Amino acid sequence: MKALLCTRYGTPDDLELADIPDPAPGPGEAVVRVAAAALNFFDTLIIAGKYQTKPPMPFSPAAEFAGTVEAVGAGVTGIATGDRVLGYAGYGAARQRIAIAAERLVKIPPALDFDRAAGICVTYGTTLYALKDRAHLKRGETLAVLGASGGVGLAAVELGKLMGARVIACASSEEKLAFARKHGADEGIDYAKDDLKDGLRRATNGNGADVIYDPVGGAYAELALRSIAWEGRFLVVGFAAGEIPKLPLNLVLLKSCNVLGVFWGSWITRDPAGHRANTEQLLTWVADGKLSSHVHAVYPLSDAAAALKAIASRKVMGKVILHP
Repeated sequence: MKALLCTRYGTPDDLELADIPDPAPGPGEAVVRVAAAALNFFDTLIIAGKYQTKPPMPFSPAAEFAGTVEAVGAGVTGIATGDRVLGYAGYGAARQRIAIAAERLVKIPPALDFDRAAGICVTYGTTLYALKDRAHLKRGETLAVLGASGGVGLAAVELGKLMGARVIACASSEEKLAFARKHGADEGIDYAKDDLKDGLRRATNGNGADVIYDPVGGAYAELALRSIAWEGRFLVVGFAAGEIPKLPLNLVLLKSCNVLGVFWGSWITRDPAGHRANTEQLLTWVADGKLSSHVHAVYPLSDAAAALKAIASRKVMGKVILHP
């Protein structure tokens, strides 16, 4: 079978397309023929050796996928050959077949296509965990979303709106803000032109945002925190800007606010039942048209370098999908 392999740390151009043996399912495992593998920003880091997860080489990028079960190993229940499923592997999905623990697979509703299903797990899963389980977002509250047109940002805009919040999209261009508004944002702040702190204060009549969702980091984190509401919740989701910020703790004291870490990848291993329940809820919402799981572009496996470069250059709005 064909597989995209990282054989040494480097850039997307250093990845290799190779023929490797087909996998066989071990006990408790299933082999899935991958119809669609979704890429995320952290894939650009993992192949460069700059991510907290460092798989043994050679490995394939792409943490999430959707496809059809081709074989199951001993002891597998609840999943059968022919089932349409999605899964989260952490890495390794940019290939034609993948062997994975069957308990990490979730069946896909008949009405949902593989491309949109493949992009649900990481971005929407992270965001639902962040907003529901960490911030306890309430109907009528104000949610500010940084990086609002990217994968997790778009998920936060859509889920925030679905959960009854007033959503303020924050992004680096008017085009990205227009995209966020199309997907439910009530207002937008272009932080390439406007001061983020002042913009959020104006948009909230000086009260500040109740919840701030930050997958960007860098200089924007402190600016956003300075505009948070009394007893607000600041969600630390990621650092797409490249710089891990250091937040002045006096701001946390003065606003009596909470700074909450969102380590979804660890949570799903600690609470697999909660992860499964969230994923099944997300699948229902996408199948019912309440969430878009928007696909920005689809690339063949041989064009994975171009796909990863598009993500790294922040040109992507929504998800990028590979077709093995």
